Amino acid sequence: MNRIYFDYSASTPLDDSVLERMLPYLRENFGNASSVHGAGREAHVAIDHAREQVAGVLNASPAEIVFTSGGTEADNLAIFGIAENHVEPRHMITSAIEHPAVLNACKALERKGWQITYVRPDESGIINADKISQEIRPTTALISIMHVNNEVGTINPIEEIAALAAERNIPFHTDAVQSFGKLPIDVQKIPVSLLSFSGHKIYGPKGSGGLFVRRGVKLMPILFGGHQERDRRAGTENTAAIAGLGYATELAQEKMQHDAEHVGKLAEHFLKNLTGISRAMFLNGHVKDRLPGVLNISFAGKDSVALATRLDLVGIAVSTGAACASGSVEPSRVLQAMGLPRERSTSALRISFGRPTTVAEIDQALAVFKKILASPKMAEPPAAVA
Repeated sequence: MNRIYFDYSASTPLDDSVLERMLPYLRENFGNASSVHGAGREAHVAIDHAREQVAGVLNASPAEIVFTSGGTEADNLAIFGIAENHVEPRHMITSAIEHPAVLNACKALERKGWQITYVRPDESGIINADKISQEIRPTTALISIMHVNNEVGTINPIEEIAALAAERNIPFHTDAVQSFGKLPIDVQKIPVSLLSFSGHKIYGPKGSGGLFVRRGVKLMPILFGGHQERDRRAGTENTAAIAGLGYATELAQEKMQHDAEHVGKLAEHFLKNLTGISRAMFLNGHVKDRLPGVLNISFAGKDSVALATRLDLVGIAVSTGAACASGSVEPSRVLQAMGLPRERSTSALRISFGRPTTVAEIDQALAVFKKILASPKMAEPPAAVA
């Protein structure tokens, strides 16, 4: 069997046409964009063009786009950039199902004396705007809620949450790494203050990403050096990666509807046929308000890590939210926050499809799933430790 990749939520392959746009800036047009000579101006023009491409997709101004090394840096810039505006520790609201880039930044703020409220989702993985409203305090300085959850694919109502924050004059940040280029996002209609995005989720290069910073939002830098990115992100720009990100963004916009229909039909086909193979399975997350092509499925009586390992041995790549530590398997943090039983949390796989996925690959994988799930000794949960 050829290797089958079902982990597009983790990373996507670099599109050939994106690579073509990057190569000139890795070879002949290698100038520093901060230099005043012709080679530097060529790089600067490429970065400005990418900024326009990204801004166009978000319906933003190019001046509101800050390029970073990826989604993690963008999340950190948003959170610490707002926090640094305050001399004394304040209060922040986030969710219990955020990406570690946000959660660990929040833990760092807690060590500095900040108070953080971690709002729990409902059982479908959605953060309710009313819950956010109930947690707002006079000292609340930032609200950060992800657009699409990276494990279960559920879509949060960021329009409502952003409007709520705007009414209270509180900066609102959303980690849109999983939704950028896959769902329509119009910052003229959604009053979001800050929005993080990444290139390698949309067939662009790793090490590329950025942050939308609405005009008027005061953001302190977290890196210090030159005057790049209007003094918001110091460091010599990675011209090739930025050029690739810009074109990948434009390509994602052009293919958005086609890609959504493509992966949506594949997910429907996979789920329908998998249900015929195993009745002892549960789809986690919201049934309708979810990103097309992302499935989080629990397999009763199985262990997620063992399942993922078994599938990998036969050439099928899937993901699991469970973490291995000290020889034991910890349940998915996201599924636990949703209130699902431990057995369901430790038996879940994330299966995500992408632009290159074919029906033939899914049918091949289904045959493997049938064999593995039918065996009582394959992928069983580990015995409890006495």
